[in-house]
Amino acid sequence: MTERPFPEADKTYWRAQLPMLLLFLVLPSVIELVLTAADHGWLATQRLRTTAYQNGAFWTGLLGNWRPNYPGQPVTMFLTYSFLHAGLWHLTGNMMALIVLMQMTAGALRGWRLSAVYVVSAVGGALGFALLGAALNPMVGASGALFGLAGAWRWLEWRQIEGAGRRALTVLRDIVIMVALNALMWLAQDRALAWEAHLGGFAAGVAAMAALPRRRGDQ
Repeated sequence: MTERPFPEADKTYWRAQLPMLLLFLVLPSVIELVLTAADHGWLATQRLRTTAYQNGAFWTGLLGNWRPNYPGQPVTMFLTYSFLHAGLWHLTGNMMALIVLMQMTAGALRGWRLSAVYVVSAVGGALGFALLGAALNPMVGASGALFGLAGAWRWLEWRQIEGAGRRALTVLRDIVIMVALNALMWLAQDRALAWEAHLGGFAAGVAAMAALPRRRGDQ
């Protein structure tokens, strides 16, 4: 494996990613804090979370014969679901993962490239859930987009491996690890894990990273 020339995430990097952080980290955090406050009766109505899910979560039934709450909901839900979470712990885990994955892909994903992979992966996660998930259950959370960033990171690593055989073995190993991790999480969360979104997001992230033009200095 050749040495990667990608730079580390420094202060300049984080300043450049401020718009992305405001949109995909701060906004979901504010939304969840408001919903949690409403859950406890500290703000608005305790039905606020239900209302938010009804209008922003991903509902597979809306791709069929369900009636949407507003025009365009069957389209907008492919992205709005990623701004909603199931509670503070769900939010915290996802936002911590976002920071880590941004650090791991800092050299190759900056500015519009990072946002593009994130959005494509969120949509891919929704597609995965639509194709494989249970029609009656809503889906929320940024994990589809996060698995997409993980897929982009793995693509960067795969691209550095010399030899088709070694590369194929590494890809197979990573897929096995991802499947095993999701299986453990699925059991630990009493089968409430949207593994379908993880799979769709990962595949979309790999595809998006492969389709992006290489930056100067990439190998």
